[in-house]
Amino acid sequence: MKLQQKRQRNIGKGQMDKALYILAGWLIDGSGGPIREKVLLKIVDGRFAAIEPYSVETLPPAAQVKDLSHCTVIPPLVDCHVHLYMSGTTDHTIREWQLSAGYEELRPVIGRHLHYLFSHGVLAARDGGDHGGFALRYRAEPEMQREIILKVAGRAWHKKGRYGALIGRYPGEGESLAEAYAAENDAIDHVKLVNSGLNSLKIFGKETLPQFTLEEIAAVVRAAEQQNRKVMVHTNGRVPVQLAVAGGCHSIEHGFFMGRENLELMAEKGTFWVPTVFTMKAYGSNIHAAQAGADRQVIEKNLEHQLGQLAMARELGVKVALGTDAGSLGVLHGESMVEEMKLYKKAGYSLAETVQCATSNGAELLGIDDFGLLVNGKTATFLVARGAPAQLPRKLSYLEEIYLRGVPSALYRKNPVKHT
Repeated sequence: MKLQQKRQRNIGKGQMDKALYILAGWLIDGSGGPIREKVLLKIVDGRFAAIEPYSVETLPPAAQVKDLSHCTVIPPLVDCHVHLYMSGTTDHTIREWQLSAGYEELRPVIGRHLHYLFSHGVLAARDGGDHGGFALRYRAEPEMQREIILKVAGRAWHKKGRYGALIGRYPGEGESLAEAYAAENDAIDHVKLVNSGLNSLKIFGKETLPQFTLEEIAAVVRAAEQQNRKVMVHTNGRVPVQLAVAGGCHSIEHGFFMGRENLELMAEKGTFWVPTVFTMKAYGSNIHAAQAGADRQVIEKNLEHQLGQLAMARELGVKVALGTDAGSLGVLHGESMVEEMKLYKKAGYSLAETVQCATSNGAELLGIDDFGLLVNGKTATFLVARGAPAQLPRKLSYLEEIYLRGVPSALYRKNPVKHT
């Protein structure tokens, strides 16, 4: 009763206020700092005008307040490693079809995957390439989901005869990597290199040789930077990662078995790491569909080793951005974000630190300035999860609302359908 009377007294002085006010039970702002409780968000023209502690004394008129006191508010999620042309299905027939299908066949598949991302609060994603440049092509289509910021590599670069054909191509005969890159004029956002093979599911800790030399990597990084593009590199093992970091690549993708020295160098140089930890857990959960001869014990040891490296990265101050490798076996677009976040907790990251990796760190890596942090002046685009922070990240699978520029999205439907 007293609260209602106080609001009524405030109506006279606030009736001309065009701002929207939201009372959030908890706020995780994406900075990695402390979780805040009972916060009042003031939104003007789609941007945060104030974020301050809730107080009955300063509460605006009731008609202007959206009560989310039972919810936790966080920034939009950013998945820094997806392959939109592939689904996470364990059905080998479907997977083989997707690897060989043409653009028109895969066009609806890519659209569905973008819808799944949005439905799980992923409002920015970085595609790691496909053999036909299909994600790049789809981005220009009229049905492209404009609520998602999609950064694309087009087709990746790998060495002839080495792993990488399913996501890219190799330089021509007698052509250097930098020359091959310079000869292309695709409207890509970043460059994707492949500098190692895949991780073995049969032999623990097996490392493959690098695909490119330090000079080749450094040359293509310089060429990319001249066009304001970053270079992401698929790489595992000590030597392949060391060459990628020394060559100036901006993010290490996967990085299994790279070791402490590489992590120390990454911390020193400010190189991002996208660990894609859940891929290994997904192999273990779907071992019946993994490669012939896959060893469950090896997979489990691979996972534990990567979790140990992730804990080490936290200790050393490496910039970690969350990426799922969605499209890999058992790794579903959208849903896998929560699974990856759970593993960060297992590696010793606090909830606030995990959210930072999944939001603002990803936004920084992708060059997104307008969201990532919930602070004054930024666009009021954020996710609403019912319940307290203790229920995260699980509750992120079923968001209460998605706000875009201060307004609940009409496109979002609660309880998204599980998919394959």
